[in-house]
Amino acid sequence: MRAVLQQSFGGPEVLQVTETDKPAPLGGEVLVRVHAAGVNPVDVAVRAGALPLLGQPPFGVGWDISGVVEEAGPGARFKPGDEVFGMPFFPRAATAYADYIAVPSRQVARKPAALTHIEAAAVPLAALTAWHGLVDAAGIREGQRVLIHRAAGGVGHFAVQIAKARGAHVTALAGAANHAFVRELGADEVIDHRTTDYTEAAGDLDVVFDSSSEGVNALKVLRPGGTLVSIMEHWNKDLAARIEAAGRQFAGVSVEPDYASLEAIAALIDEGRIRPHVSQTLPLEEAAKAHELVGSGHTRGKVVLQVAA
Repeated sequence: MRAVLQQSFGGPEVLQVTETDKPAPLGGEVLVRVHAAGVNPVDVAVRAGALPLLGQPPFGVGWDISGVVEEAGPGARFKPGDEVFGMPFFPRAATAYADYIAVPSRQVARKPAALTHIEAAAVPLAALTAWHGLVDAAGIREGQRVLIHRAAGGVGHFAVQIAKARGAHVTALAGAANHAFVRELGADEVIDHRTTDYTEAAGDLDVVFDSSSEGVNALKVLRPGGTLVSIMEHWNKDLAARIEAAGRQFAGVSVEPDYASLEAIAALIDEGRIRPHVSQTLPLEEAAKAHELVGSGHTRGKVVLQVAA
């Protein structure tokens, strides 16, 4: 089978399509024929060596998949022919840019019927990150006021929709070119972070969802008792102490495989309340180009690799 692997850290050019052995599922696992694989900023950081999750190469990056179960090991919760999607093994190696992947069946969920495989592959890591932060950590509920950083990005565009699905009032930070896009996602207010100091334009917030390493600024806009959800500074103990000393709550979030939350997200997708936005689809052989696009930091929604027709 084909798999995209790298033999060294470096630029996108280190990603090479390689012939390798097809895995076999163990007990409780399923062998998934991958139809599409999502590309995330964490993939780019790990490939370049900026985030040492996987040790030294060789390895394959990528975690988001959507595909069809081809084989099921004893005790697996899916059967051949089932369509599934998920983010297996994160933060350990999954090598998702591949024709096949053997994964624990409880790390994937049934693919939303409303989505193609390409659309479904755009969902898991980004949507789970938003869900873990907003729903599990912050417990957002109807009527609360939420601010979303980078609202047009992979995680941000799901965060806007999840917050709206929970009945929150959403203020989105995005560049002017993305204002119409985030309003279509449901944002109630949009602030151009490039021209406006959001700490002066927003305030009395219940939750700030921060994906920009600007967590300390949340103190200027969070009401007493409000929550800062940080996905970039989740290890920052000094920030956590400062936020909590000011009478606010700090929730550092690191995403993990979670089929129950994926099922909840899939239900909202099938109800038409959440939709992924795929800005570009590329063939597996163009994984390097996909990394260039994601690494630019200006992608709207997600970039996805099509692995099978």
